[in-house]
Amino acid sequence: MNIQNMMKQAQQMQERLQKQMAEMRVEASAGGGMVTVTVSGHKQLLAIKLDPEVVSKEDVEMLQDLIVAAANDASRKVDEALASQMQGQIQAMTGGMGLPGLP
Repeated sequence: MNIQNMMKQAQQMQERLQKQMAEMRVEASAGGGMVTVTVSGHKQLLAIKLDPEVVSKEDVEMLQDLIVAAANDASRKVDEALASQMQGQIQAMTGGMGLPGLP
């Protein structure tokens, strides 16, 4: 495989990954589903769903903590999904050989 082909494939892989990130939607929840967030592959917060039971004047701190936990979980899930997709694309590009320093 020559270097120009490898560079072209790497660019195509990057373009596919960018498209996948734009289309990706990840949902995560906290508090047993009391708070659910949806984020994009770019980790932009798209939606928050709150169970009415968790909305209480007396316990605002708990609600805040649940939102943060759900958002952090969604961010982690995006990272895992992108790493998995990237690994699959690298294996396809290298014919399963793998490259030193890459997963």
